[in-house]
Amino acid sequence: MTSEQIQLVKSTAPILREHGVLLTTHFYKRMFEHNPELKHVFNMGNQQNSKQQTALALAVLAYAEHIENPVALMPAVDHIGQKHTSLDIRPEHYAIVGKHLIASISEVLGESASPALLEAWTLAYQQLASIMSGHEQKIYDTQTSKKGGWTGWRSFIVHEKVKESTEITSFYLYPSDGGEVADYLPGQFISLRLFLPELNLLQPRQYSISCSPNGKYYRISVKREAGSQHPDGMISNRLHDHIQKGDRVELTAPAGSFVLNKQGQSHKIFISGGVGQTPLLSMLEDIVSRPQADHAPVTWIHGCRSEQVHAFKDRLAEISSIYQQLNQHIFYEDTAAPAENSYPGRVELDVLKNEILGTQADYYICGPAPFIRKHYEYLIANGVSQDAIHFEEFGPASLQLN
Repeated sequence: MTSEQIQLVKSTAPILREHGVLLTTHFYKRMFEHNPELKHVFNMGNQQNSKQQTALALAVLAYAEHIENPVALMPAVDHIGQKHTSLDIRPEHYAIVGKHLIASISEVLGESASPALLEAWTLAYQQLASIMSGHEQKIYDTQTSKKGGWTGWRSFIVHEKVKESTEITSFYLYPSDGGEVADYLPGQFISLRLFLPELNLLQPRQYSISCSPNGKYYRISVKREAGSQHPDGMISNRLHDHIQKGDRVELTAPAGSFVLNKQGQSHKIFISGGVGQTPLLSMLEDIVSRPQADHAPVTWIHGCRSEQVHAFKDRLAEISSIYQQLNQHIFYEDTAAPAENSYPGRVELDVLKNEILGTQADYYICGPAPFIRKHYEYLIANGVSQDAIHFEEFGPASLQLN
């Protein structure tokens, strides 16, 4: 790209900042009209709630702002690349997206989209696609190089279906070919694909692996979305209502950049809301499985509505009995008379500041976006370094915190 073309792309940043979601909404509508087969690849729930449009708008804006130094975007490139490989996105998909994105810029900006601007954005997109597909190929290569690894969709059998609470059920997934499964980093997720009769579509959804690596199976723990007819909850509810022991599902290999930092002996502080505890449970089980000499203090902070919806209470009690350096703090919104180490209301870190602040620690936050933002901002306000805070937002990234 010439310096003039780079400046043309940068000049669109104010427009993207103000009207980016309008552009990406037009883009997705256009792409699905011309390439309806991609409805089987994308989460249509995230289309209806506008999360995907917002995430793409933020990504395009970030690229326009950093067009001169795309290396600065590598953490975001890796995060998106992990999501893409879990959906089996390939280079040919980038060609389709590019065609509709440039056409959308032309159609939305109208006369403001000069031929020179469209050419500049075409070259910019080609550069971005090359960066993304190159990085994703490295992820695919890593997946296939692992013992038991694979790329694309692989058939698994539901070996066990275990109810963990009134809302959350665990599914133990074994490969139908009888082979091994690849290890993964605690905190990573898999994509699961089912056919949804209501939409007449195959639909993928991403679920955190809720157990530590074992070489034999993956466990996901899924929340029922009560009364939901929205596509966002249809796969989860279909798993609860229609998928039984012995049924088959399709999975992609584990992926994700929200993972346990195994370096050092620092205090680990896990902060979760609702089903957000699933990747943190995988991390905790991994810590507990290490030799005694590697044990480090762990603080487990979890919030949910009540004991009835609190999954994995027994598992945490079991871990507490064998791992003396684990301290649990549970917040119940509907509990008037809390038991020991439990508190009424929503999670408030200030109640626990003497335990979680002023110590060398890694913080891991997982839950709904407002939950993450609240606790991230509390930690920053109390002097915790950004580098020490790790968070996972379920669904497309919309939080701009780090």
